[in-house]
Amino acid sequence: MTDFSSCKRIMENMSQVIVGKQSAMELLLVALLADGHILLEDVPGLGKTLIAKSLARSIGGVFTRVQFTPDLLPSDITGFNVYSQKNGNFTFQPGPVMTNVLLADEINRTIPRTQSSLLESMEERQVTVDSRTLILPRPFFVMATQNPIELEGTFPLPEAQLDRFLLRIRLGYPDKKEEILMLERFQEQDPLTLLEAVTNPEEVTRLQQARKAIHVSPPVREYIAEIAGATRRHKALRFGTSPRGSLGLMRAGQALAVLRGRDYVLPDDIKYLCFPVLAHRIILQDEERLRGRLPEQILEEITAQVPVPAPMD
Repeated sequence: MTDFSSCKRIMENMSQVIVGKQSAMELLLVALLADGHILLEDVPGLGKTLIAKSLARSIGGVFTRVQFTPDLLPSDITGFNVYSQKNGNFTFQPGPVMTNVLLADEINRTIPRTQSSLLESMEERQVTVDSRTLILPRPFFVMATQNPIELEGTFPLPEAQLDRFLLRIRLGYPDKKEEILMLERFQEQDPLTLLEAVTNPEEVTRLQQARKAIHVSPPVREYIAEIAGATRRHKALRFGTSPRGSLGLMRAGQALAVLRGRDYVLPDDIKYLCFPVLAHRIILQDEERLRGRLPEQILEEITAQVPVPAPMD
C-alpha cells in the first residue's frame, strides 16, 4: 500500500491551530484526497478562513482568498488580458484562481454569471480567457463558504454549481472546553503564523493519484448504486442524486479509507459519507420543504432502509 502517512501529519499540523473540529478536518482531507471541492455552510466567525489557511500552509501550497460581492466579475476570478501601449501586446494578468487552495468566501453573495465562472475551473482544472486555455496548478482545491442566516442580497447557488462540490459540511460551534482552549491558544500570539509545511503540492498530487487504487469491492459498488437509486425513487424528492454523486461517494469512500488506515472501502464508510456527499445534491418536493423537512432526514430514512452488504470472508 502507498505510504499515506503525510495525511496524518497534515491533520496533526492543522490541529496546532484549529481547536477540535476533527471530523471537519477529516472531511476536508477527504475532499482534497478525492480531488474534489468543499462547501462550508455556517454562520460567520467559526474559523472557515482559518481552516483554509491552515490547510494551505500545511501542504506548502499557494493560498488565495476572494471575497464574493455583487459587483465581482468573472475576470476578477479567472484573470484578464491587459494591453501594453509600450510594446503593443496583450499581457495576461492571472486571477486568484491560479492557486492551490482557493477560498471563495460567501460565494452566494455574487451574481450567477460570476458563480458560473468557477465551473470550468472546478471541473476541468483550467480557465479559458479570450480563447486561450490555461491549466491550473495541481492540486487545485476550492473551499467555498456561504452564510445560511443572511438571505437579503444573496444569490442561491444553482444545482449545477452545487453538484460540483464533492462535500458540503458545517463546522458548528465549539463546546465550552474547546472554546477555553482556543482562548488560551490565541491569547498571546496567532499560531497560524508559526505553522510550517509538512508536505508539498507534488506529494499531495501523488497521493490523489494513489487514492484511486484503494479497493472498492462489488458489494460496496452495489451499495452505492442502491442508495443513489433510492434517492431517485423516494416520493419526498423531486430529484435524486446525479451519477456524479455516485462517483463522488465512491471517491470520498476511498479517501476516507486512506485516512483511517485501510486499503479498502467499507460499507460503513459509504453510510457515513452519504450526508456530506449527497444532501446538497437532492431536491425535496415543495410540500416536503414547506413542512420543514431536510435532505439529511430523507437520507437517514434511505440509509436505514437500504440493506448494508454483509462482510465478505
